Amino acid sequence: MPSIPQSEDPVAEPQAAETQVAARPQKARRGRPGYDYATVLRIAIDVFNRRGYDGTSMDDLAKELGLSKSAIYHHVHGKEELLRLALSEGLDALTSVLEEEERRTDDASALERLRHVVVRSAEVLSAHQPSVTLLLRVRGNSEVELDAMRRRREIDHRMARLVSLAVDDGSVRSDIDPTMISRLLFGMVNSLTEWYRPDRGYDSKVVAEAVASLAFDGLRA
Repeated sequence: MPSIPQSEDPVAEPQAAETQVAARPQKARRGRPGYDYATVLRIAIDVFNRRGYDGTSMDDLAKELGLSKSAIYHHVHGKEELLRLALSEGLDALTSVLEEEERRTDDASALERLRHVVVRSAEVLSAHQPSVTLLLRVRGNSEVELDAMRRRREIDHRMARLVSLAVDDGSVRSDIDPTMISRLLFGMVNSLTEWYRPDRGYDSKVVAEAVASLAFDGLRA
């Protein structure tokens, strides 16, 4: 099946790849009127976040959607596939941020590139907050969750490599392990899931810049 289409996203629009969910290998089936893949996935993510993945049944999803279970199976093969697609949404977007930096051919310094990754990661989280929230809650209880955790570790490693480059050129302190710095930076970004809400007055780009400013400049006036 084709990937689930995403809603319009002003943050990720310049990088269309960020909003793509992992492609599905099966032949596409036509959805019923009023219930497209995006709707099913969006509501599934919401229910998983509220009830927990293990605490959610297909009956629960059917009730939320106002569909029969057979109607949901018209879109996806089951709950595990919904989880895979949901986790891939956030992971694909975060991976695209790092790939974007790794493809750069300009003369930006390692520190500038690192800062840009932090800003873009915060913007991605704001744009895909429900799926990233779900991603941060997985504990490796299934093959899908284990694969998501592996991809998260790879993102950490790639971020740590950028930190190492900044350490090597003297723009980042060398007395803290690059992997720890990477995790602390992502920790700041990930904390947005706990309090950031786009309808509470903070613009996502302003928040992303604030995260980067605190990370790289601190609170000193």
